Amino acid sequence: MAVNNDEATRQVFSRCLLNCLQVPLWRCYIRFIRKVNDRKGIEGQEETKKAFEFMVNCVGADIASGPVWMEYIVYLKSLPAQTTIEESQRMTTIRKTYQRVILMPIHHVEQLWRDYENFENSVSRALAKGLLAEYQPKYNSAKAVYRERKKYLDDIDWNMLAVPPSGSPKEEMQWTAWKKLLTFEKGNPQRIDNALSNKRIAFAYEQCLMYLYHYPDIWYDYAMWHAKSGSRDSAIKVFQRALKALPDSEMLKYAYAELEESNGATQAAKKVYESLLGDGVNATALSHIQFIRFLRRTEGVEAARRYFLDARKSPNCTYHVYVAYAMMAFCLDKDTKLAHNIYEAGLKRFMHEPSYILEYADFLCRLNDDRNIRALFERALSSLPPDESVEVWNRFAQFEQTYGDLTSMLKVEQRRKEALSRMTENGESNLENSLQDVISRYSFMDLWPCSTKDLDHLARQEWLSKNVNKKIENPVPVNGPSSADRSISDISMNSNTSSKIIFPDVSKMVIYGPTQKPAGFSAMKSHNLNLAATLAPTLPVLSSTLPDGITRGGPTTSINDIVKALPPSLATFLANLPAVEGPSPDVDFVISICLQSNIPSAAKSQQPAPSTSDVSASTKFRQSRQGKRKDMDRQDEDEISNVQSQPLPRDAFKIRQLQKAARATSSRTGGSASYGGSASYGSGFSGDLSGSSG
Repeated sequence: MAVNNDEATRQVFSRCLLNCLQVPLWRCYIRFIRKVNDRKGIEGQEETKKAFEFMVNCVGADIASGPVWMEYIVYLKSLPAQTTIEESQRMTTIRKTYQRVILMPIHHVEQLWRDYENFENSVSRALAKGLLAEYQPKYNSAKAVYRERKKYLDDIDWNMLAVPPSGSPKEEMQWTAWKKLLTFEKGNPQRIDNALSNKRIAFAYEQCLMYLYHYPDIWYDYAMWHAKSGSRDSAIKVFQRALKALPDSEMLKYAYAELEESNGATQAAKKVYESLLGDGVNATALSHIQFIRFLRRTEGVEAARRYFLDARKSPNCTYHVYVAYAMMAFCLDKDTKLAHNIYEAGLKRFMHEPSYILEYADFLCRLNDDRNIRALFERALSSLPPDESVEVWNRFAQFEQTYGDLTSMLKVEQRRKEALSRMTENGESNLENSLQDVISRYSFMDLWPCSTKDLDHLARQEWLSKNVNKKIENPVPVNGPSSADRSISDISMNSNTSSKIIFPDVSKMVIYGPTQKPAGFSAMKSHNLNLAATLAPTLPVLSSTLPDGITRGGPTTSINDIVKALPPSLATFLANLPAVEGPSPDVDFVISICLQSNIPSAAKSQQPAPSTSDVSASTKFRQSRQGKRKDMDRQDEDEISNVQSQPLPRDAFKIRQLQKAARATSSRTGGSASYGGSASYGSGFSGDLSGSSG
């Protein structure tokens, strides 16, 4: 277009325009058409008008096609009209275009409705009133559907490339978003006529295939939707496009052949099957089987028989082809002899296939031919290696449980044990009888001669007996295996775990040891001074005088300086704290110590004692009970004082018990003071005064 090469531009548009239903590409196409036809006069105007109609028919249902419709209407309004008839035709064309677009759930539909109102009112207000009243409900429905439609379209990534599915979460989300949109469009939420609804659904599928081009399920759904809608030719075209997009998809080929066959086009279906077979060298066993069945349905028994004779010579022919044709002869043609001969012919070629042996045995069981079944098992077991004969032995034992007597049943089970014992290391233990054999003999379908719990127990015991002697390589620690290592190794061997256990490196472990007490200090003073050194950096008064090494266990002289610099009340508080062994406790533990300590106050003598009128109601209630138990109180006070002199327990329950005892002591002391008119009473928890009188 930039170099005005119109012919090359037309060829590009002819190749991509119908395959890419994107509004920007179509608007570019319209610009090209208008540029080419502007110089042609009336003939060029008609060609441009046809191009606009072609565009709105193809992408007019796109939710982003609002500007396309607006551009089309503006172009129609710009066309000259020489006569009254031409003017009337132009106005009719504009009106029909407006009436088409206001039914579309697209962007700018509200703006288009307002333009339509202005257009009708400019032509004739009397006529506009009736037309607007007729189309108002249809416009409201389109607007409501637009809101719902926009929710589904917002979840779609319009920049996604059409690549084969890889199973990524993003691809799955896009697939789900497109499926939701297609389901929404199929529901015809706007309740429009079937022709317009089908057009929108087809447009949604076409847009979906631009992004999910390599998804066979989308192609299949699109074709089946056409077929259910009655458009068989459209469905065939979709399948043909799908096979061009996915030429190796056997699923789509079978679906396409099925559609042709269901419509009576057997020759077209046969061509599809022949495309699956190719030259016959690379044909799969499944394609042979399905073509034999197709020939049996459409051309008869002889055609299927002739092709089977040819297919058995193919290098890719497996035992499945023999089984399929034999069952076809037995079930469809009711020819037992032919089916038996096919199985016998296949047995010469597939004696090494246990699955074929089992299929042949099932066929003989249907004939109730127990003699030939036993002969078949004996022939097969004599040629199969032990590791491939497990299923055959199991079926043989199951057959004897149904058709044989107890002697033959036990004999086959014993032979099975002897044959399978060569496969395991503990072969002698497998020869022993177990309850599993009894359960196998006396169960039927889903009926068992024991409970589920017994089954689980026996299964566990069988597993343990098979794996008890298996050994697992365990890494040996650098310092040699300890008792713990040996116990872990024993557990690993018993559990038959193949993974290696990673042990920690115990050579770098540090043995815990409490810090030594400073020389010249008792246990209580050492703890108190260390606590002071810990609390000192948090005090704003002493923050400028603390040395750097205090918190890391500085010298004793520095600790003494800190204690001297503390206020008298805080120094007294620290000196009366009980001793605590080990490292410095946490804050909660220190608070528990404070709650159990009788700490004297430095300012106690300076404050007057409270009167009995300040005693709270709860204290008065406790005071009323003290007179009856004075002797018992003295005994309790002695016990509490003895408890407080002992080292602080670390158990939280004991701490709470001591707190309760301290509260009881405080209440009794306060009660006696009130009766005697004493000057003061104190709290046994904090050492502070409870109040003052005066």
